[in-house]
Amino acid sequence: MKKLILSIALVGAATFAFGQKKVVREAEKGFKSGDLAAALTAIDAATTNPETSGDPTTFLLKAQIQTKMFGADSTNTMETLEIGNAAYATFEKTMEMAGGDKASAAGKGVYAEELPGIPENLRPYSINSLKNLSFDKAIERYNEEDLEMAYEFFNLAGEIDKTDSTIHYNAGFLANDLGRFEDAKKHFNYLFALPDYNKLNAYYFMVQILSTEEQNPEGAYDMVTKARLEYPEDKVLAEYEIQLLLQLNRMDQAMAQIKEALANDPNNPGLWLRSGYLKEQSGDVDGGLADYKKSVEIDPEFYQGNYYTGALLLEMSTKMLNSLNDLSDAEWEKQSPIVGAKADENYREAAKYFTKASELQPENTDVMIILFQVHTRLKNTAEAEKYNQKLIQLLGPNWMDN
Repeated sequence: MKKLILSIALVGAATFAFGQKKVVREAEKGFKSGDLAAALTAIDAATTNPETSGDPTTFLLKAQIQTKMFGADSTNTMETLEIGNAAYATFEKTMEMAGGDKASAAGKGVYAEELPGIPENLRPYSINSLKNLSFDKAIERYNEEDLEMAYEFFNLAGEIDKTDSTIHYNAGFLANDLGRFEDAKKHFNYLFALPDYNKLNAYYFMVQILSTEEQNPEGAYDMVTKARLEYPEDKVLAEYEIQLLLQLNRMDQAMAQIKEALANDPNNPGLWLRSGYLKEQSGDVDGGLADYKKSVEIDPEFYQGNYYTGALLLEMSTKMLNSLNDLSDAEWEKQSPIVGAKADENYREAAKYFTKASELQPENTDVMIILFQVHTRLKNTAEAEKYNQKLIQLLGPNWMDN
């Protein structure tokens, strides 16, 4: 009797286990036929039942079903992304259950290669399929100018593969464009970890984020220093370094770097401008003026060079005229015509540089106001009135009161 009871119990257990495996087979059937909703319902039951929930291949099948659902959803919305994220989490769960063994049956299924152009019925719907599908959705969203979702799909693909430089550059670029700077830094940092990748553009972005968006010139300078160890000949990094040294008020270091940069790139107007600025700040006004003029000599269309040259000439004139206030009446009578003539000479020269600057930025009213004042000082009535009329047109008849 006991033997009969035991036999009945064993048959019952076998029938129960068979029933659970049947649920897995139903899920497989739905997965292959495309009845994915039914397949997901069946596999969810299998993943919560003690008889099948301990098998990593059960979770592999669930991840494959979710990946196929992700690929089939062409709306490419946040809801689509949630399906993709769920699939990724299930793949991760599968590998955790498999002890991280890629050589196991489950591990081989998770990381099955997906060949380009493979027919749909042969697609493994592995984690590599999920990555490729997410990349394709990112491109589709980008082409439709939905940059937020394009980033999200690039980000999912990048979470799957930390070594794909194309994915991480695109994700970093979009995150930066969207003002998501922490996200951008995350992806650029993935790029920095790749030994053979050309990281220059990633460094450019990181320096700009740190110096401009985060107002962290120290951090930006550290980043430039690191970048220059890898790319010592890059001229853009050299200019960034100088600019940051100026921000940090490290004048001696900045001048040393400028001299080195000019030795390698003597026809760079931006470097001559910075050299002039440093000299002006150190008290070498004549040296600063010469370097500003050099920047314009190299590139006559260089707005900053024209503006800085004109501005320094005006400042020199102002100091000349102010110096007369310290003289005695007798000395003032004697020196005033001489100093005034020299100041007017500077005004005339400054007018040439500001005129060019105004041509380069024709809507810049600040430059027009300077030219109005300079020509008024020089008694060039017609020229002064010309700028007055332009300013009335742009700022209104009461522009002088503002």
